[in-house]
Amino acid sequence: MTRQIKQALLLVLLSLRDMLASAGPVLLLALSLLAGTYWWLDPQPPRTVTLATGPAGSAYAEFGQRYAQALARDGIQVKLLPTDGPVGNLQALRERRADVAFVRGGSGNMGERANADIMSLGALFYEPLWLFYRPAALNGAASNNKGASQDTPLTSLTQLRGLRVNMDQPGSGVPDLMRRLLEANGLTPDAVTASEMDPDAAAQALQAGQLDVLVLVTAPESPVVQRLLKQPGIALADLPQADALSRRLPFLQTVTLPRGMVDLASELPPQSIGLLAATTALLTREDTHPALRQLFAQSAQRIHGGAGWFNGVRDFPNTRTSELPVSPEGDRAINGTPPFYQRYLPFWASNLLERMWLVIGGLIVLLLPLSRVVPPLYTYRVRQRVFRWYARLQQVEAHMEDGDADPTGLLNELDELDRVAAQITVPLAHADELYALRNNIERTRRRLLGRAGGRMADAA
Repeated sequence: MTRQIKQALLLVLLSLRDMLASAGPVLLLALSLLAGTYWWLDPQPPRTVTLATGPAGSAYAEFGQRYAQALARDGIQVKLLPTDGPVGNLQALRERRADVAFVRGGSGNMGERANADIMSLGALFYEPLWLFYRPAALNGAASNNKGASQDTPLTSLTQLRGLRVNMDQPGSGVPDLMRRLLEANGLTPDAVTASEMDPDAAAQALQAGQLDVLVLVTAPESPVVQRLLKQPGIALADLPQADALSRRLPFLQTVTLPRGMVDLASELPPQSIGLLAATTALLTREDTHPALRQLFAQSAQRIHGGAGWFNGVRDFPNTRTSELPVSPEGDRAINGTPPFYQRYLPFWASNLLERMWLVIGGLIVLLLPLSRVVPPLYTYRVRQRVFRWYARLQQVEAHMEDGDADPTGLLNELDELDRVAAQITVPLAHADELYALRNNIERTRRRLLGRAGGRMADAA
């Protein structure tokens, strides 16, 4: 039993050796092509990516934390780069200090050559133009000028004349936007007493009576917006001219803050409010790794796909309101259907398959004809274990025919050949060739013995 086990194990090892030797060149070629293609395509993304978010405490910073948590599940570290706002984010992209950034529509000239290598991953959410004001200050100014009642609301930008207005920081893009809105209403920038404090400081100054109006352009998730909407003595301006203004500035749209949206129990706001809003997009550079663009676009679906204050479910992300070309990854994530394997494979495996499926398919097509060489090579190597001994058998027969060798020596060599043949291990499919060798050895032995016997008889 032990001898049979040894023979079976030896047969397995020899078969594996022959199979590897036969298929080795084909496998080596395939692996070399795969390695070269992997190096050229670079399918796996960097493990670190920089996202430009904006000021601390802003809605951008809040969303940046969500993206960092989402990509961390796939092993990608997101470094958050604080800036002054959308303009700073766009500048960070241009200067290659950031790979991805939140940029609001109308922030700089989006069509200039400087943005030739920047593309969009889709529009994410609305950023309304919030005009928070102190009714006491506004009504006091109205009473002094026109003797109006003390409950005059802020419904037109022309009412800002002579008021202390904070227009956010320069990098936010709000000062430039307000300048254009004031000009559309026939006001010059010096018609108001403008300041450019950060949102937190401006909110405190507004509550303290040091400001009359605070202008913000940010998502409703901003902590400053949430606080001011519920602050007594602070009101939010309703702009009936929002439609007209959006026609003059195409990157703006009109949205409505529904009645009771902030707090249903307190019915806050007490009536629907019309606002102007810009659309914020997630921008990236063309040289950002495609896998990272895909991850950000897929994360945007989860983070921004729900209903909000100004949109319904699945209104965002979208590709309709983008000012720049949308990357293929963003378009596929938003408007297409993700491949089925992404639901079952980890990120690195699904990404590798997606980036290299064409190469893998090409290799299969190439290797199919080459694989036909493997069975003949394997058969040749197995048969070679047997056929290699025929050379010695032929030598013995040649010496026997020439009669120039001692028959005893030839018989000893045939006995050695027989012992070697008995130790040869081949698969059952080739056993007939082994037995043929042993039969040929035996036939040669008989012929040799017959000739030796005849010589002995002649000598007698």
